[in-house]
Amino acid sequence: MGTLLRTLAASKPAGRFLELGTGTGIATAWLLAGMDAASTLVSVDTDATVQAVAQAVLGNDPRLKLLLSDGFDYLGAQAPGSFDLVFADAMPGKYDGLEAALAVVRIGGFYVIDDMSPQPNWPEGHAAKVPALMEQLAQHQDFVLLPLVWSSGVAVAVRRS
Repeated sequence: MGTLLRTLAASKPAGRFLELGTGTGIATAWLLAGMDAASTLVSVDTDATVQAVAQAVLGNDPRLKLLLSDGFDYLGAQAPGSFDLVFADAMPGKYDGLEAALAVVRIGGFYVIDDMSPQPNWPEGHAAKVPALMEQLAQHQDFVLLPLVWSSGVAVAVRRS
């Protein structure tokens, strides 16, 4: 997944990137590795403890802004079409607030999600959400979807209008 994020980030010079779900910063580091010096990354998480790991390791990178916030609240405050790539690695922006996450993707920009294949840590009832989400993305008129049976199960959507 990291190499995919790095590659997609490299395709958007002077890009503006959003990660929903910083965690400890693994995907954050991959995104930063693909970004050029003129790009910026906003990474949002609600868990201060895990985000502190990302802050300790990556916090000195001037291209990175780490925010302790609810992803759904953050999305609601963003202008439409304001990001070149959104990596939704948390419930907000993936299963909750999908339309808000898609709205902030620029034309030609990417919406990326992972963990679409069964995971041992999924909570009860979660497996039923995946096909519904994939169907919703496949039917979305403004996006072209590429589902990948690769890694943990990945979907990349590109905004076309």
